[in-house]
Amino acid sequence: MQIVSLPTRGPGLYEITADVAALIKGQGDGLLTLLIQHTSASLLIQENADPEVQTDLQNFFARLVPPTTDPSMSYLTHTYEGPDDMPAHIKAAMLPTSLSIPVQDGRMMLGTWQGIYVFEHRNAPHTRRVVVNFV
Repeated sequence: MQIVSLPTRGPGLYEITADVAALIKGQGDGLLTLLIQHTSASLLIQENADPEVQTDLQNFFARLVPPTTDPSMSYLTHTYEGPDDMPAHIKAAMLPTSLSIPVQDGRMMLGTWQGIYVFEHRNAPHTRRVVVNFV
C-alpha cells in the first residue's frame, strides 16, 4: 500500500490521475483500490477534458448543500468547526470515498476522458491523504 498526499487550496476538484498511475506503472493486471482518509472530502472519476465540468459539479454541490449560515440549513447542530464543515460531511456522505479501478498491463482501464479527482469540500486548505492499494 502507498499514500498519495495532496495539498488543497479550498473547495474544488484536484486531479490525482498521474500520481496514481505512477504508483502502479509496470505492475501488471489487477484491481486498484483508492480510499480517501477524510470525512469532508470525496473521490470521483470524472471528465478531465473540459474544466467547466469540475466547476459545474462544484457549483451544483454548493447549491445543493449550502453552508450552515444559509437559513435552509438552520436545522444542523454540528456547527462549531465552521459553517462549511457539516455541509462537507454531507457531501462526502453523498459521494464516493473509495474507488475500484481495473488495471491491465500496469494501466488503469479508465475511459478516454476520465480522470481521478479528490473533491475538496472544505473552504480552508487541507492536506488530503489517499490510500492506494493494488492487488
